[in-house]
Amino acid sequence: MSDPRSVTVLAHGLGGSQYLPVPLTGVLIGGAWALTISFAIIALAWRTPRYGRVDAGRPLPNRLAAVVDSSVTRGLVAGLALTLTAWLIMAALFGPDADENPLPAAFYVLLWVGLVVLSLLVGPAWRLLSPIRTVVRLTGGGHRFTGFRRYPDAWGHRPAVVGLFAFVWLELASPAPSSVPAIRAWLLCYLIVTVLGTVICGETWLDRADPFGVYSLVTSRLSMFRRDVRTGRLVVTSPLNNLPSLPVRPGTVALLAVLLGSTAYDSFSAFPSWKRFVAELTSGLTDMAHTAAACAVSTAGLLVFVLVVAVTFWSAARAVGGVSSATRRRLPGAMAHSLIPIVIGYVLAHYLQYLVERGQEAVFALGDPLDRGWNVLWLSDTHPEFVMSEHPTVTVTLKVVCVVGGHIVGVAAAHDAALRLLPRGRQLTGQLTMMVTMVMYTFMGLYLLFGG
Repeated sequence: MSDPRSVTVLAHGLGGSQYLPVPLTGVLIGGAWALTISFAIIALAWRTPRYGRVDAGRPLPNRLAAVVDSSVTRGLVAGLALTLTAWLIMAALFGPDADENPLPAAFYVLLWVGLVVLSLLVGPAWRLLSPIRTVVRLTGGGHRFTGFRRYPDAWGHRPAVVGLFAFVWLELASPAPSSVPAIRAWLLCYLIVTVLGTVICGETWLDRADPFGVYSLVTSRLSMFRRDVRTGRLVVTSPLNNLPSLPVRPGTVALLAVLLGSTAYDSFSAFPSWKRFVAELTSGLTDMAHTAAACAVSTAGLLVFVLVVAVTFWSAARAVGGVSSATRRRLPGAMAHSLIPIVIGYVLAHYLQYLVERGQEAVFALGDPLDRGWNVLWLSDTHPEFVMSEHPTVTVTLKVVCVVGGHIVGVAAAHDAALRLLPRGRQLTGQLTMMVTMVMYTFMGLYLLFGG
């Protein structure tokens, strides 16, 4: 932690257009054209639905599947996650309320960003890592706990939407996002709500209402691994075939809007013009009033970004003629999975450098959680390597690829969904509004990343 370079990675990564290999205008126009050309090629060459089949994919080799699904392997992973949770609880309760405490970095970097990468690589990882689920399974003898009443279907993912918004609000709009007491209070509220929900509704609450569980579930739909619904075996499949398996429940579109809108607002909040606006709006106030006003303005800005994503996607999905009103109502949810590659592409572009560089500091800080000179596993003697900061042109090029690539995959997923959901005469024209919306997302995503 004494490495002086550590001060350069407290933000989420390189910003601005000075490191781009071509001017920002060229990147914006090129990204929009890449998406438009991709749509034209896909529309001409892709005439029948290809994805969403339950029988697609190849089973893992028997020996590998036996190791992955063994109770020893799963118990070891769950036990390590539970041990890490206990370690962080110790840091939260007895560690210093200062930068030396590993809780903020573990909370924002390892959990929030690391969970995306892990779920992309192996599937819905939080089902195994969740300490609450592990404790429930241990107390129940390994059996699934059903609770005392059935989880209401009408709730869908709405409780998870509230939880995810509470998380991004804490990070992006609260007065002291890195404050250990603030994170401690947030986690206490999360623990109380999740435990009560699980006691009442069983593990279905963890599947549908736990914000981290649903976050992992959504991200895992772009993984190459999934469970065969007929046999329960792990299979390897195309991520595009896995995407349509996202359950369509109330709150799905709002959930994805929170994820995409909050990441966009995180970029926008770093713009000097926004900072000046907030400063001018709150100038002349007392310290307490200034803090409250700045928090209110930031909360309003965050809400605006989330609502813009939700309204534009919902409107684009419904802007189809020649379908019944019942079909039109179903379209936003049925096409919501096409937003997942866009969300993941933008999250990786925005936070990958943060995970790689700040994540090292987060892991090393775990060696001395109470700031008492401990050196557990010799972590405290190690210093991070800022490999992405040292190669800025490569890093920003990778960010552009993540954003544009995510949108191209999203266009492909939306096209395949349109072929399955829309009548033959509307399969192409019914996608035009969605295509324009995704071009707008691409343009704004790149501008927010580099325009500030």
